[in-house]
Amino acid sequence: MRIERRLEQPRWLSFAVPAAALVLATLLGGLVLLVTGHPPVKSFRRLFEAAFTANGALSATVVSATPLAFTGLCAAIAFRMNLFNIGGEGQLYGGAITGATAGLLLADTPSPVAIGAMVLAGAAGGALVAAIPGFLRAFLSTNEIITSLMLNYVVGLILTYLIFDTHSYLRDTKGFQAQVFPQGKTLPESATWPSWTIHGLALPLGFLLAVGLAAAVWALYARTRFGFEVQVIGDSARAARYAGMRTRRKILAVMCLSGALAGIGGASQDGDFRHQLDPRGLTAAGYGYAGIVIAALGRYNPVAVVVLAFGLGGLQNAGYTLQSADFPAGLVGVMQGLILFCALGGELFVRYRVRFERRAPKPAPVAPEPSR
Repeated sequence: MRIERRLEQPRWLSFAVPAAALVLATLLGGLVLLVTGHPPVKSFRRLFEAAFTANGALSATVVSATPLAFTGLCAAIAFRMNLFNIGGEGQLYGGAITGATAGLLLADTPSPVAIGAMVLAGAAGGALVAAIPGFLRAFLSTNEIITSLMLNYVVGLILTYLIFDTHSYLRDTKGFQAQVFPQGKTLPESATWPSWTIHGLALPLGFLLAVGLAAAVWALYARTRFGFEVQVIGDSARAARYAGMRTRRKILAVMCLSGALAGIGGASQDGDFRHQLDPRGLTAAGYGYAGIVIAALGRYNPVAVVVLAFGLGGLQNAGYTLQSADFPAGLVGVMQGLILFCALGGELFVRYRVRFERRAPKPAPVAPEPSR
């Protein structure tokens, strides 16, 4: 048996491998449910109903899918250039901090101005966090996996410090409740992002923004010179340098673009759902790490990322809804992990193929001629 790299990747593999990964993850998830005493068919039916068909389930799924779409796009953009940005979590925190600050500072401005400023500030905050590992990778050849991952904890501690350990501008210090339990200031009405209801389905501005940005990123990568150069650099940085492409600038630009998308997701959490800077809620959700699962399963396609974010958001929403003594929330986390491992394992069969060869029989040893 020999594993060799594919010179050409058949187009059908891009669809067949993710589908097979989902099927395998479902079968393994059913096995886990069976071992833990939960009937697989009944449990999957309950998950589907709680995610998509129950009263108000679709609107709740959109809420769960919105940050996952942003962090999934964050990971997909960088991974397409073989930049393994694992810092979507910290970049989302950075965008939440700067987005909330902009919303509070512009309390007396018209709502479109405040919301626009929050989007731009969130993008800037996420890009600033991502620029650190981007610069270290581009100019000092530092492994971006380690630096971006470690920054998640650094920015998470800064987020906690701003609300729990200091009387910062973002912390609410007025009222009995704020003095007993530290919390962020409530955003003004002008900084509350709108939502629209269509046939009972609530669509927040953040989700629509994620869909629009996914289409824009697809066009950027598929129809522009920038996207072509990113593809070339991802395939062979040496060939790109030989062709005169500025690889260092592209690395820094892609990392900043990746972080900006996660940062907008953080601003969306402030304006769409939480309406304040919420350290405990953001750090407990793990949106950045779930985004890596989505990016890998969608094979770094921006449009597929949004679709899969909706599906995984439904799984998370169902886990919250069904959480009880007979259905622990940890089971949903196990299923997400199985999806990730199956998706990453499927990448092996897209990039490589397994060849089985039968060894030729060894020739029989020739008897030495008798000496005369």
